[in-house]
Amino acid sequence: MEKQVLDFTVIIEQDEDGIYVARVPEIEGCHTQGKTLQEVLERIKEAIEVCLESDEEEVAPLRFVGIQRVQVEKKFAA
Repeated sequence: MEKQVLDFTVIIEQDEDGIYVARVPEIEGCHTQGKTLQEVLERIKEAIEVCLESDEEEVAPLRFVGIQRVQVEKKFAA
């Protein structure tokens, strides 16, 4: 069996309860969560492997460019 090493960008955020949530933008539906950064990193690796095994479509990692926060105003109806 031939192996290939793939690098994926993982976005990790923390919810209001302190739980870490990780997702892989290149693989639709590939996400997980954990109580610690270590736990969420281990789990996202497992999730990626499962997604790649079950995905019949070829997945190619995208080139990471950067992350930018954007601020917008939300308008409410009066």
